[in-house]
Amino acid sequence: MMIRKELWFGFILMGLIGGGALAMVLSVDQMTNGHYGLLMLSLVVVAIMLGFPTAFTLMGMGMLFAFFAYHSGDQTAAGALKQTLDLMVQRAFSVMTNDVLISIPLFVFMGYLVERANLIEKLFHSLHLSLARVPGSLGVATLVTCAVFATATGIVGAVVTLMGLLAMPQMLRAGYDVRLTAGAITAGGCLGILIPPSVLLIVYGATAGVSVVQLYAGAFFPGIMLAGLYILYVIIMAKLKPDWAPPLSAEQRRVPLPEPLLRIGASSEGWALAGLFNALKGKRNQQVSTGYLLGQLGIALAPAVLFAAVAFASYQSVTTVKAVETYEELVAMGEESSESSASDGGLAEPPSDEEEGGLAEPPGASGGDLAEPPGAEAATSAAAEPPAGSVALPPGATPAPATAEGSPAPTTQPAPTSYWIGLGVGALALAVFYAILSYARLEVFKMLLSSFFPLMVLILAVLGSIVFGLATPTEAAAVGAFGGLLLAAAYRQLTFGVVKESVFLTAKTSAMVCWLFVGSAIFSAAFALLGGQELVEQWVLGMNLSKTEFLILSQVIIFILGWPLEWTEIIVIFMPIFIPLLDNFGVDPLFFGLLVALNLQTAFLSPPVAMSAFYLKGVSPPHVTLNQIFAGMLPFMGIQIVAIILLYQFPEIGLWLPQVLYK
Repeated sequence: MMIRKELWFGFILMGLIGGGALAMVLSVDQMTNGHYGLLMLSLVVVAIMLGFPTAFTLMGMGMLFAFFAYHSGDQTAAGALKQTLDLMVQRAFSVMTNDVLISIPLFVFMGYLVERANLIEKLFHSLHLSLARVPGSLGVATLVTCAVFATATGIVGAVVTLMGLLAMPQMLRAGYDVRLTAGAITAGGCLGILIPPSVLLIVYGATAGVSVVQLYAGAFFPGIMLAGLYILYVIIMAKLKPDWAPPLSAEQRRVPLPEPLLRIGASSEGWALAGLFNALKGKRNQQVSTGYLLGQLGIALAPAVLFAAVAFASYQSVTTVKAVETYEELVAMGEESSESSASDGGLAEPPSDEEEGGLAEPPGASGGDLAEPPGAEAATSAAAEPPAGSVALPPGATPAPATAEGSPAPTTQPAPTSYWIGLGVGALALAVFYAILSYARLEVFKMLLSSFFPLMVLILAVLGSIVFGLATPTEAAAVGAFGGLLLAAAYRQLTFGVVKESVFLTAKTSAMVCWLFVGSAIFSAAFALLGGQELVEQWVLGMNLSKTEFLILSQVIIFILGWPLEWTEIIVIFMPIFIPLLDNFGVDPLFFGLLVALNLQTAFLSPPVAMSAFYLKGVSPPHVTLNQIFAGMLPFMGIQIVAIILLYQFPEIGLWLPQVLYK
């Protein structure tokens, strides 16, 4: 019987874990509860590697060792069992009351609906035509398609499988190397777990107690950076090794024109704007309806209209002076002096009669007639008669500030220089766009309008509403799910079968995530109850590590754990162990979460449990081997490590946007 190499690797890794646990047991004179906690941790990892369900393994091990922890004291077996069951109920209830988790089924439902709208084929076709002159254009188009579609769906397996069916045959027919093809598809499909809206960030936020909104804002630029590094690698390889990524032929770059445009004499390289205007006012439109030509002209002029609307709205925003409310004249109750009250025309405290101990008559009241209080005459004489038709100010009121000429304060201001620079750059880009807008490019632009832009609007609407505080993650997820319904309806894919299947898969995925949280909560409680967390903390602190050394150690451990385990298991099992250590080294949990999210990209690419490789192998041609797929993923794993180093060296990549928006 032959055993595959990846199975040997798994068996060796399990043997090392089991050997380490056995060595720990034999090396101590007396087993404490903390040692039993570490033993529980090693048993859980081995059980998961053997294929047992993660959630129920965590719950089973947690309850078993929690019962042991309670029973190891003075508690009876019945009492220990009751406390264990109470612990399970309390932890399950705490998960049920976590409102952050409500967004998970809504985001997953959005992803399944977008996946079934059949946008990916149109998206890939339009992108690879628009990037036809870029070196390695098919590889770049594959990565951009994966990034956009994975961000909209968040389902790694679906993106890798669909791109394997769609892009891999075209790339292999174009002469692309198998390793580069496999690496681009598998690495691009994993971007959905990093670029928000991402379920991974929600799970980490709920586990670590970090704001999901800040995680989304922080993960945006690292995700774009990682996608950019992937694209840069493909372009460099296409330049250094042209046989790995040959340029597209003229036939592959050809864009067919619709029949009505051919009737008016359009050619692929002809200038679209001039041709459409001439067709409208000339005789060449006799066979083509004016409505069709106006529609084409409207599509061509849409960027100019959008640019004008954005420029006008931006001008209104930067030139409007916002009224600044000041509260300098307000004082705390009881702190105003009697002199200020008198000078303002108010009543003063009457002087007391020290000899008789009572109140004396105010000055001038000896004749029996009451006189005006001090300062009243001054206030009366100072108050001039208001002009006719105007309203007099009450005593003590301050008139509104006025300019030197006496006019009210201005409500507008000149636009800053940065606005005019941005306007000039935008106008120049728009002029270049229309200068090179041929009929072929117009057709590509129409393809992008029907595939790329709807997805980007959906993503930016969901992400923007969260980042700018317009909606909570749960509310934005509901908007995204509704947007997914609209997209499926717009592309005529919203059938009862599609909705039924999407709801079923959403319920299945959501149940898996929630059971994982319940199992993780029980396991973490048992681990802390046994003192395992305290033992780990003492061990780490006893190493006298610096902040940098701790981050390197933690990321190396997570990187190694990504080989046998999936990202969900790493977060729900090991993040509760790492998070309490962050305060000791002055590490921001938000920054640590961004490093972990980048690092967990490797969980889908690292053998032997590289799920992306198995997804792709299931739909790849027979001559593509698993070893070739693994070899293609390795350079992209190296790029992920480079991205982690860049984020550590320049933390502003991830922390700048949250600091600007929320601090």
